[in-house]
Amino acid sequence: MIEMSLSDVILKIDNELATITLNRPDTLNALSKGVLEGIYEALNHIEFGEHNIRCLIITGEGRAFSSGANLSDTMEGGANENGFPVDVGHQLELSYHPIMRRLRNLHCPIISAVNGPCAGAAVGIALSCDLIMAARSSYFLLAFRNIGLVPDCGVTWIVPRLIGGARARELALLGEKLPAEKAQEWGLINRVFDDETFMEETEKVARKLAEGPSGQRFIRQVMWDSLDNNFETQLDLERQTQFQAGQTSDFFEGVNAFLEKRQAKFTGK
Repeated sequence: MIEMSLSDVILKIDNELATITLNRPDTLNALSKGVLEGIYEALNHIEFGEHNIRCLIITGEGRAFSSGANLSDTMEGGANENGFPVDVGHQLELSYHPIMRRLRNLHCPIISAVNGPCAGAAVGIALSCDLIMAARSSYFLLAFRNIGLVPDCGVTWIVPRLIGGARARELALLGEKLPAEKAQEWGLINRVFDDETFMEETEKVARKLAEGPSGQRFIRQVMWDSLDNNFETQLDLERQTQFQAGQTSDFFEGVNAFLEKRQAKFTGK
């Protein structure tokens, strides 16, 4: 087990499984500059480090996943004559969008372990993961309208595709909490676990992914791209990625294990 403190984030690496924990429980893990810098640095270790990371969990320390953007940081970027920030959108492009793009293109599956309130920009981070697990007491909140802003961090792209336009507009325009169980019912998230067993159950799923084949990265790619591709483009992408997956050692191991009627032992290569 390797543990690193990176700004306001803790990165743990346990064999092929990595966990990023947002570590500002005093602010309900608000997305401060330190938290955002820590996430980006942790992703560098996962993507470019010497460890063969095959699954990533993102969660929050304490009783929250994250309360969203740190508004104190938002107000530090300069103000106009009315005392309001000059360009809130610039902060997105500077600090948030690089993280969202990194998550979108990461080489391994990602699980968000939503252990409590998940609000604002943190909803975008949580929903950008491949699987979203939630504690029964947790909830999701598109709080942007409550401070006069627009949903960001990819929320306006992801949420309508998951639950449809009507429900997405409801969440964005009313700014009401969506409890975990209803979020699962709507198809926004994958699984809900009792608070007491939440992380244990989440890690079981993560271990399964961490022991999976290298082809999982191609599954991530085709599933993400399918949201924008037409049918013919998607068929071409399937053909391309199937060729790539077929060149991996894990493909040969999977076929041999099937023919020999045994459990496959994938290496992620």
